[in-house]
Amino acid sequence: MAVWEVDFYRRPLQDEGGNPLWELLVCDPVGEFRHSALCPQSQATGDWLIAEMQQLADLGHPLPNILRVFRPQTFNLLQTVAEKLGIAIEPTRHTPTLKCWLEERARQYPTLPNYTGQSYQPLHLDQPPPVPLAETLWGDRWGFTSLPAADLVEAFRDRPIPILEMPEDWFPLKLGIASTLPIPGVVITGGRRSMMIARWLQESHPYSLNYVPGAPDGLILEAGLCDRWIVATFADPDVKAVAQQYEQRKRQSKELHFLLVQPDDSGITYSGFWLLRGEGQ
Repeated sequence: MAVWEVDFYRRPLQDEGGNPLWELLVCDPVGEFRHSALCPQSQATGDWLIAEMQQLADLGHPLPNILRVFRPQTFNLLQTVAEKLGIAIEPTRHTPTLKCWLEERARQYPTLPNYTGQSYQPLHLDQPPPVPLAETLWGDRWGFTSLPAADLVEAFRDRPIPILEMPEDWFPLKLGIASTLPIPGVVITGGRRSMMIARWLQESHPYSLNYVPGAPDGLILEAGLCDRWIVATFADPDVKAVAQQYEQRKRQSKELHFLLVQPDDSGITYSGFWLLRGEGQ
């Protein structure tokens, strides 16, 4: 299945008339195929994108099955484009090859004659403040946990779990994580609402679960392209200590962690499992 990672957004560049320039970057997940093009802001439309995509096809680069996009503004523009071209579009923060290329391009811009000198952070996204979960999505209880890296895949991969997200590229062995290293996770015991919680999470596209110190401390779910949800808040010093250990383990495991939703503590039935890996890997 062919996949392209795509970004289309304003850059710190201008044309001869002083008009801001937008840049299209397209690459495959391994970086073997790359394409870039600039256009004035006034032409940064869906029609321009369609013409550019069709030109790529004419040049011998067949259109992919999926476009992966991490920037909300790009996603909004590409939705209609993808529909007209018959391509699926996937909003995801996981576009590592594209993000590396964006950082590379950002280092090149100051050397160009049409560089504006504007402050520019290639991967920056405006993040809204976290929003509390609806009461209907609260589980009966939640807690931090961990599993040895050697046991993580076997514990869940072949289980009949209705919602199971385990990208093979993130298996501990493939990431070079020692088998004895604990992989941290969060378990939500949802009771009768367990499947409803799991379905909502799946639709929200979980990205990472982060402990955020404050008054009170919180567990924040990063989801979608820039959504943030307050899963839990706590002031208990014992819970805070475990939360700090959870974050430390994430750093040790190259940001690999997991989220498990279960109806009860029996260990027999699970509703959803997500292997997660946030930024900083």
